[in-house]
Amino acid sequence: MKPPVLITGGAGFIGSSLADRLLREGEPVLVLDNLSRAFVERNVDLLRERHADGVEVLLCDIRDEQAVSDAVRRASFVFHLAAQVAVTRSVADPALDFEVNARGTLNVLEALRRLDRPPPLLFASTHKIYGALAHLPLERREDRYQPLCERAREHGISEAQPLDLRSPHGCSKGAADQYVLDYARTFGLRAAVLRMSCTYGPRQFGNEDQGWIAHFVARAIRRDPITLYGDGLQVRDALFIDDLVDALLLARRDLEPASGRAFNIGGGPERAVSPVELLDLIAELDGRRPIVSLAAWRPGDPRYYVSDCRAFQALTGWTPRVALRDGLRALYQWRLGVEERLGAVYGDVPASVRLSRADRRLGVAS
Repeated sequence: MKPPVLITGGAGFIGSSLADRLLREGEPVLVLDNLSRAFVERNVDLLRERHADGVEVLLCDIRDEQAVSDAVRRASFVFHLAAQVAVTRSVADPALDFEVNARGTLNVLEALRRLDRPPPLLFASTHKIYGALAHLPLERREDRYQPLCERAREHGISEAQPLDLRSPHGCSKGAADQYVLDYARTFGLRAAVLRMSCTYGPRQFGNEDQGWIAHFVARAIRRDPITLYGDGLQVRDALFIDDLVDALLLARRDLEPASGRAFNIGGGPERAVSPVELLDLIAELDGRRPIVSLAAWRPGDPRYYVSDCRAFQALTGWTPRVALRDGLRALYQWRLGVEERLGAVYGDVPASVRLSRADRRLGVAS
């Protein structure tokens, strides 16, 4: 049989979406995941229901050195997506954050290095390793911050931006990012890094720390208030999940020339949005503007981050296809269906209680 593609963190939102695409294209997939995030076991069930024997699932932790080594040895390619993703949790438990993000990545790299013919590796990093971008001059407009620098305004932030590691999460992901690049240079591994911005789409359950667009949509549908940290004018670029999966597969195809390099990946300036602007877009779909409360700025939260994807586009020819309004509509319709299913089971029980009781029981994917 053809060796499988290994996806660490393959039960998560991005990992399961990537697995589903690969399996639909006839490739065997090996998912490595400890199922620690809520609801992700349903993603595994869906993959098994749709693809039967094409997918194999290893229920283990990225911190388990032997399990990782065994999985890597079998792989034709490695997508390393497993991570601790929340800044708040990293502050509460820096040691856990380090062990998962930094040590877990080192486990993968060492497993590759020990092989005579190691498979290529693509690592999912984050734009958060660029820090708060405090020195980027901005102007405050009515609904967003805007860079005064024409290059940043037209193209976003490039890979030339110096790293500025803030929070334990930024440090652990930054360390992993740099280890991957160095193992390519020092040990000759075929390995590259994608520094991702905000990804969203159906089957995503977001929270304030990760998946904020999905979080906003869910709370708007439930008529729950939404908290804006700071003034709500900070800007991020949003990338629809299908476009990200396209990018991951193109990076795999072009891994040889990409090896030893890091690429920013996101929706770019055309898909940039502030929380205030997103609330207006949600109101167009939902018929009313969500209730909003304000809270203090979060430490290290940049006023503006938008990905300059030109380096990756030049290498692969990739460009996002799904407009923000179209992607948001798809996410809204999916989440509306979820809420209807919950309501049919729990009736007048408050939405927050319904979610805590019912998401896992109904098999809602994350």
